[in-house]
Amino acid sequence: MPSRDIVEAFARRLEDGDFVGAIEQFYAPDAATYENNAAPTVGRDKLVAKERGVLAASKKVKAVRIGPSLIEGDNVATRWTFSFTNAEGVTRTLDEIAWQIWRSDQLIEERFYYDPKQLGR
Repeated sequence: MPSRDIVEAFARRLEDGDFVGAIEQFYAPDAATYENNAAPTVGRDKLVAKERGVLAASKKVKAVRIGPSLIEGDNVATRWTFSFTNAEGVTRTLDEIAWQIWRSDQLIEERFYYDPKQLGR
């Protein structure tokens, strides 16, 4: 079960824009993430590479946590708003729920739930 301090430190890393650092520090080596119902990305190294690709495709990415993270045992749920600004200056906003499973202080699984139509607007 993650401590409140660990969950808050993880959220601060995202809000500070250190997305790669958050993965490197908090995700287990065998962690898996799922985008809605898509096949998972498995392994911290693959997750870091995927995140670097997202960041390279964006001029700016901003994360804002909406409300507190909810912790129940090894499960954490957080509502986020992510804003992605492309090279042309167009910003798209994604409102999502991140559902996480932790093993002690390491994130082992994360599922992102959002309406993909948000990115087409």
